[in-house]
Amino acid sequence: MAIKSYKELIVWQKSMDLVKEVYLLTEKFPKDELYRLSSQMQRAAVAIPSNIAEGYLRKHRKEFVQFLSVSLGSAAELETQILICESLNKFKTLQFNRAQSLLTEIMKMLYVMIERINT
Repeated sequence: MAIKSYKELIVWQKSMDLVKEVYLLTEKFPKDELYRLSSQMQRAAVAIPSNIAEGYLRKHRKEFVQFLSVSLGSAAELETQILICESLNKFKTLQFNRAQSLLTEIMKMLYVMIERINT
């Protein structure tokens, strides 16, 4: 059965779950982080499913791969930001495990999709 919408892609669905998780986490950030890490993390998380959707709708293999690569870059950006949070004392009370687990899974899926489309 052919996929008719990007919404059917498991990687897109999981990345939407990740957006929700990141928003839940960043709501608990100290107020002085509102326009710092919080905002950056939300933008990086939102960019992942957004670029998957945009690339899928371009309907060209090469462009889809390009947008999947951009999603992977945004995922790496978010991963780095989570690692920064985990290393700072002001975030010690927050649990990043679910976000990190989803992110790792999404990054693996994006990497495999890129490799398969390219071959």
